[in-house]
Amino acid sequence: MSAHVLMLSSSRAGEEEYLAHGKPHILAHLDTIRDILFIPYAGVTISWDDYTQTVQAALPECTVTGLHTLADPVLALNNAYEKKQAVVVGGGNTFHLLATLYQLALMSPIKQAVAKGVPYIGWSAGSNICGTTIRTTNDMPIIEPPSFDALAFVQCQINPHYSNYQPPGFNGETRDQRLAEFTVLNPHTPVLGIREGSALLLTQDTLTLKGKSGVIFLGDTRKDMYEGDDLSQFLHQ
Repeated sequence: MSAHVLMLSSSRAGEEEYLAHGKPHILAHLDTIRDILFIPYAGVTISWDDYTQTVQAALPECTVTGLHTLADPVLALNNAYEKKQAVVVGGGNTFHLLATLYQLALMSPIKQAVAKGVPYIGWSAGSNICGTTIRTTNDMPIIEPPSFDALAFVQCQINPHYSNYQPPGFNGETRDQRLAEFTVLNPHTPVLGIREGSALLLTQDTLTLKGKSGVIFLGDTRKDMYEGDDLSQFLHQ
């Protein structure tokens, strides 16, 4: 069974309410499923209980259960397909998210659940970990995971919240310059930069862009991508 993965760039687009722009994509992706196992581990300055309640308030059509509240999260993930549940991973700090997933031995159970056909939805950090590694996250490395290796639902790197905006008077590197540092050292590894309000959809072995435009970085090339573009080449190395 093929993976069914929705990778949102962000939880908000502009001044919209939390998950407002993503909600139609989320409900369509869930189809008839309304039972969600929510992984809040990217949250650092918000408690995981509060984070779960925030997602529940944004998705009143669903029943949202924080994975952190369950006695055996591995068992819960292993049973998700049979119980017709989806896995949803929120944004925050990607390093903290990945470190916690490794600490709790949840990487393999998530991969196995998705391989069975359990829908996966992530935004920001929850999308970043869908790539091969988290080396193109925008986040500060506040904690060191045992590995940068991620879930690898797609065989490329992901950069959520992509923007190359440089405020007047700001002398730090732009996002393009930061990603160029990665592609110079990894010239054969693509990076998909997805703008806020956009998402990558993986279903039926096809990867497409939803929402606004994005950018593909590969080696010294930079190519725009647009809604509906077939990006399935990035599912395989």
